[in-house]
Amino acid sequence: MNTAILIIALLALTAFAYRTGKNRALSTVKGDGHLLHSLPSYHGMYVALWCLFPAIVIVFAWLIFETTIINGILVSSLTVEQQALSPSQVELLLNEIRNIAGAGVQGGQLDDAKLRLAEQYSSLKNTSTAAQIVLVIAAGAVGLALARTHIAARFRSRHRVEKMVMAVLVICSAIAILTTIGIVLSLLFEAWRFFTKVPLTEFLFGIQWSPQTALRADQVGSTGAFGAVPIFAGTMLITLIAMIVAVPIGLMSAIYMAEYSTPKFRGIVKPIVEILAGIPTVVYGFFAALTVGPAIRGWGEGLGLTVASESALAAGVVMGIMIIPFVSSLSDDVINAVPQSLRDGAYAMGATKSETIRQVIIPAALPGIVGSILLAVSRAIGETMIVVMAAGLAANLTANPLSAVTTVTVQIVTLLVGDQEFDSAKTLAAFALGLVLFVVTLCLNVIALTVVKKYREKYD
Repeated sequence: MNTAILIIALLALTAFAYRTGKNRALSTVKGDGHLLHSLPSYHGMYVALWCLFPAIVIVFAWLIFETTIINGILVSSLTVEQQALSPSQVELLLNEIRNIAGAGVQGGQLDDAKLRLAEQYSSLKNTSTAAQIVLVIAAGAVGLALARTHIAARFRSRHRVEKMVMAVLVICSAIAILTTIGIVLSLLFEAWRFFTKVPLTEFLFGIQWSPQTALRADQVGSTGAFGAVPIFAGTMLITLIAMIVAVPIGLMSAIYMAEYSTPKFRGIVKPIVEILAGIPTVVYGFFAALTVGPAIRGWGEGLGLTVASESALAAGVVMGIMIIPFVSSLSDDVINAVPQSLRDGAYAMGATKSETIRQVIIPAALPGIVGSILLAVSRAIGETMIVVMAAGLAANLTANPLSAVTTVTVQIVTLLVGDQEFDSAKTLAAFALGLVLFVVTLCLNVIALTVVKKYREKYD
């Protein structure tokens, strides 16, 4: 509620600042906007931005330092026995106090000291929120007043606004880059901790995956097994099956809708195909586990084959159906973007429609088609729910699509389920698997850029 009040107040103040700046600019030239260097709207935007930016800076600073300051005050209020606790135990105590304050628990079987600290936390939180609202509004008002004094007939407000907007764009770009760097560094750091416990060669080339380490050294399996080859093989097998289903169907349907179908038929069928992309993956998982999996098992047993109740074929087929829109829709758009002059030139040379499609349109649209296929591959590699429900959790090293396998994403989810201690090889293995996924995605992007660069020059 307090956050909503702050946002509404800040937006209202910003709108008032815009109106104030615009009216101030017009009043300096007695209403004749042609005498202004910049449009009145730029003067209003200049004042509004100077009102908004200081307030946003205070909000972000508050978000960064509020918790640290409140925790410091609470720690100083702890009893001597509580301050003697270890840092982790103090953090658990503070979390408990925050939970008590958030639940609004009164009396009962709770400790009086914890109730007192919870009341103090609530009081500090309310005081902090009130101070934040006051400071944000005050900063906005000060920025408004200072910016208003700059408004004049020859004031270059448009240039100032463009520089401020440019600064915002640079900051947003920097945040995106720093976020990516942070993700990479976190993966590398945690993966390095894993590789200090498990050799890199064992992880990349080992063929036994059993990360369920024991709690005591005298228990069976206390060392675990972290050979990830079965997981990589299962991921590639399911992805291959999915692409065998998705690429031909998606590409052929795109060619038909772009080159052969009537506009009315295309307008009806294309949205229906794209609905497949909007179905939740858990629904596909149910479909794979309850319909496709038993059907494949029945057909296989009818042919005398041994089919697991959870198989890579069932997961791959359903996953291929799910990613058909990624190939079909994007390829359709790329094919339609091919210049009509290329088609007319091929027809003028005596080529048939099918020859034009094979020898002119497809090569011209190849970069976009490759991009759509690689996007579909990335989607297949990152899918989790369908594999969990249709292919299982068994890390089997096999190329048999009728057997149960698992994938990298499924193992990451399995390793990080529940409360985990991030100092064991079992938990840190998830970060090593995540790093592998990151490298694979990077390689796919490099391949896509290489293909686009190679063929783009031919059809400029």
